[in-house]
Amino acid sequence: MAQDISGFGLVVNVIASSTFPAGFVVTQFADDSDPFDIPSVQIADKAMGVNGDLVVWSRAVPIDVSISVIPGSPDDANLGILAQANRPGRGKAPALDSITLTGIYPDGTQITLQSGRLTNAPFGKSVASAGRMKSKTYTFTFQNSIG
Repeated sequence: MAQDISGFGLVVNVIASSTFPAGFVVTQFADDSDPFDIPSVQIADKAMGVNGDLVVWSRAVPIDVSISVIPGSPDDANLGILAQANRPGRGKAPALDSITLTGIYPDGTQITLQSGRLTNAPFGKSVASAGRMKSKTYTFTFQNSIG
């Protein structure tokens, strides 16, 4: 039997402690970059002793997640508000939102990422050489993952 690995129907819920305490839903994902990307992380390190003995140790590392959305969409607007609120600037203190992100997959499974911060965001519109607006990618980092 074939496995259905379709991502059609993905929903991401974003809750930001100060800026969006009730949260908002993201569904308007980009078609020209990975819409919801959670790259692998190295959770252990290793080395060899002088006599060739293997040693390994655990590493605490953040979990990075990126969301790419259609430029100019309501989802882009909400993520842009979140980015602007958390960007420090002259005469402006950042919101320092603690972010919880829940990804709900089409098969009903989900992942919840907690104690996060928005770490990278676009502040303007970029245009690709093909003449279309580039998708907007927002990157978060999280302390913990459930699911």
